[in-house]
Amino acid sequence: MMTAMKVDEINNNLNDNEEESESSSENGSQPLLDLPLLENIKLTISYDGTDYHGWQRQPGRVTIQGKLEEALMRIVGEKISLQAAGRTDAGVHALGQVANFRANCRLSEAELLRALNAMLPFDIRILRVERVPANFQARKSARSKVYRYRIKTSPILSPFDYRYVLHYPYPLDVTAMEEAARRFEREADFSTFSSGQYPNPVRKIFSSRLENLGEELVYTVEANGFLRYMVRTIVGTLIMVGRGRLKPEEIDELFQQKKRTLSSPCAPARGLCLVRVIY
Repeated sequence: MMTAMKVDEINNNLNDNEEESESSSENGSQPLLDLPLLENIKLTISYDGTDYHGWQRQPGRVTIQGKLEEALMRIVGEKISLQAAGRTDAGVHALGQVANFRANCRLSEAELLRALNAMLPFDIRILRVERVPANFQARKSARSKVYRYRIKTSPILSPFDYRYVLHYPYPLDVTAMEEAARRFEREADFSTFSSGQYPNPVRKIFSSRLENLGEELVYTVEANGFLRYMVRTIVGTLIMVGRGRLKPEEIDELFQQKKRTLSSPCAPARGLCLVRVIY
């Protein structure tokens, strides 16, 4: 068992320097350390994010990543650094989050699956464990991600829904919202619909659709990446359209501003779910 270096530091070095290592080998140089081969393991994860401060580990706060890494360390006997496809915010859920880590693991995939689910809290479940090629990275290997946001418009909200939907029992122009949703299908600077500043705020949305299911509106969006609060801000903008505060054609003008305005509020986290990651 390794004690001289932290396992997560080794993992990061392997991820960042794979090409450099291959080049050194071809030149006949010898590695400085004779490290054991670390397996690359992929996890598909589902969780209810209500009681967590998001995915990313934070000192003094309960997070999804923190709970998973604690369980993995107890099982594998090494400090583990999980890399996720996306860092969901506090209160956001996931049906198909993906993460990977590198470690010496003697358990079979089925054994690791059972061990993790036995140790994890009831609101975090591992759906699948897979050994994957060394070059797989949950975030960088992803082609796109799909998010879904649910809005309940019924007069009364079921107690079995309140953790997973936005309750909005007021009149909405759903036809205008459907038109506005389609206007987000583009490759563009999404600064207007995010929080913070980014060196590269350009993202490509492949599909942006709002479905009317009677007393529930479901917004589904697929993109090659998302800025922080991007989906929730798009949903907030769609609600403004539904209320008549914004016209669908004004979405184009918002893109030109490249900064948040009162026309693009951020919808609550509880209605948002990471549905799947596509590789």
